[in-house]
Amino acid sequence: MYEKPFHAEIITPRRVVFRGEITSLSAPGVEGGFQVLAGHAPLLSAISVGQLTIKSTDGNDIRYAASGGFVEVRSNNVVVLAESAERADEIDIDRARAAHERAERRLHSQEEGVDAERARAALLRALNRLKVARSE
Repeated sequence: MYEKPFHAEIITPRRVVFRGEITSLSAPGVEGGFQVLAGHAPLLSAISVGQLTIKSTDGNDIRYAASGGFVEVRSNNVVVLAESAERADEIDIDRARAAHERAERRLHSQEEGVDAERARAALLRALNRLKVARSE
């Protein structure tokens, strides 16, 4: 099946993670996951922590661990402004495991001053990074 290509960019505060032609983008929308194909209607959506997947024009899936942001679709152009986005094959699994363990310890800590909401968010990000890295 022939899929029409369109332009996409994934941008974080630190760098442009991806820029090029793709045939689809799947994102973890805050109201549920969604997919963008060529000719998609204009859209602006917030994304949550989850897996962002693009299909390159050669048919390969490229997966990213995203930790929130926004997606804008307009005139066959998609821009993802992500808080962070790590390509699956670039994720440091040992570092992600360490972050997971730190977040777990903070959540179960009886110490005063532990920000439980921040620890939960760190735990979600670490679990997402591990899941995306293992899907590669």
